[in-house]
Amino acid sequence: MDKRDIKDFTLEEMKKAVVEIREPGYRAGQIFFWLYKKGVCDFQKMSNLPQAFMSRLEQDYYISALSLSGKLSSSDGTEKFLFNLGDGNFIETVLICARDRKTVCLSTQVGCKFGCVFCASGHGGFIRDLSPSEIINQILFLKDKLKHKITNYVFMGMGEPLNNCDNVLKAIMIMNSKPGMDIGARRITVSTCGVIPGIRRLTDLGLQINLSISLHAATDNLRDTLVPVNRRYPLKELIKASEHFIKKTGRILTLEYVLIKGKNDSLKDADGLEVIARRLKAKVNLIPCSPVPGLGFQPPSKKDIDIFMSRLVQGRIKVTRRESKGKDIQAACGQLAGRLKQTADCEI
Repeated sequence: MDKRDIKDFTLEEMKKAVVEIREPGYRAGQIFFWLYKKGVCDFQKMSNLPQAFMSRLEQDYYISALSLSGKLSSSDGTEKFLFNLGDGNFIETVLICARDRKTVCLSTQVGCKFGCVFCASGHGGFIRDLSPSEIINQILFLKDKLKHKITNYVFMGMGEPLNNCDNVLKAIMIMNSKPGMDIGARRITVSTCGVIPGIRRLTDLGLQINLSISLHAATDNLRDTLVPVNRRYPLKELIKASEHFIKKTGRILTLEYVLIKGKNDSLKDADGLEVIARRLKAKVNLIPCSPVPGLGFQPPSKKDIDIFMSRLVQGRIKVTRRESKGKDIQAACGQLAGRLKQTADCEI
């Protein structure tokens, strides 16, 4: 039997696995303690486990880790990490530092299927999903290797999290488990372009996780062109699924809105966004478009962004303008990995 990555197991799955080899279920919690609280990468260092059990674990499992291929640091404190997955593919993880917060932006797929027209991640198409361990290891590298004290966790990097729902939900359960990483659900945010079956599964998880919807347009006609998944899951259904999430979790929804010059930045667009935000009692994050070479999209001027934002404020919508971090290191998701994939290899 091929060895399996032990970090792909949730706590409940690990309990079941250890009971099957006639060990008490609490051993699963001990394993999680060593993996996620102590960061050990060697079964022989799990010193409170019986020697025979450690040997059995070595026989059946391995402990994975990510390999760092490069790191870029921005003048604004943002850091971007490029990881080699060992199969010729690369993913990016971004650490955003702002005042007393350290937010890690996690990737969930290599590439993306959804092809939002302004996004670098989907520009090269979809390659594969990340496993739970590949998602978790992004956090562990920053926490255990670099000793960062991370405060917030957002699934907003390369890929669409809710299109890799099984593995993302597993990763969330590992992150939230008390014997493991013990990360409070309210510190975790999942961002989606609007994959409704995934929103329903996230709702059914029963955790108070934050949800962000990448809206970017307030009408189906415009959203069909900017966020093509809208053709499958139109706004009416997306709003209904969002209302169900809010009702079940009690969490406040965030609407992400990338402002693109000449596309979605008119006062009529602002009025449409206001209607949706009011119905969902949602916060709005306005994000000036981060230009990606070759895609041809630009942010509006500062004056036009201010006018758009003022329109929402006049409508008593809670709105923030989120400045893009790490502009000098191509921190928008997918830009660096895409460049590296094109050149096969590079020295950073």
